[in-house]
Amino acid sequence: MEIKGKLVRKLPLQTGQGRNGEWKRQDIILELEGSFPRKVCISVWNDKANVAALSEGDVLTASVDIESREFNDKWYTSVTAWKIDVAGENQPLPDTTASSSPAAPTETYQPDASAENQPDDLPF
Repeated sequence: MEIKGKLVRKLPLQTGQGRNGEWKRQDIILELEGSFPRKVCISVWNDKANVAALSEGDVLTASVDIESREFNDKWYTSVTAWKIDVAGENQPLPDTTASSSPAAPTETYQPDASAENQPDDLPF
C-alpha cells in the first residue's frame, strides 16, 4: 500500500538490542491532504530509508505494510514503511477532495432498427 503526504515531523531515533542484534526505529508523521487533513505515524526500521536526509515539508510517497496485533485483549496497529520516495521539495499535494465522477459517454447507444424485425430464437 502507498501513502502520499507531507512530512510534518520526525520523531527521535530509538535503538535497542534484541535477540537478532541491534535495532533502530524512527517514526515520522505524514499529513495527508483532504478536506479534513489526517496525520499518520509511520515507523521506519533499521536502514530501510534514509530518514536523516528527509526534511519537514517534503512530499513523500511511502510504501507501507499495515499490521494489527492483539495483546491482553487489546489491538495495536502499526504502519511500517519499507520504501520512501521524495516526490519533490515542498510541492503541494494534489487535491483529493474533487469528486471523481465518471466521464459522460461521447456517443449514445442507437439500437439497430433491423434487429426489431428479427424473430426471437430464444427457447424460453
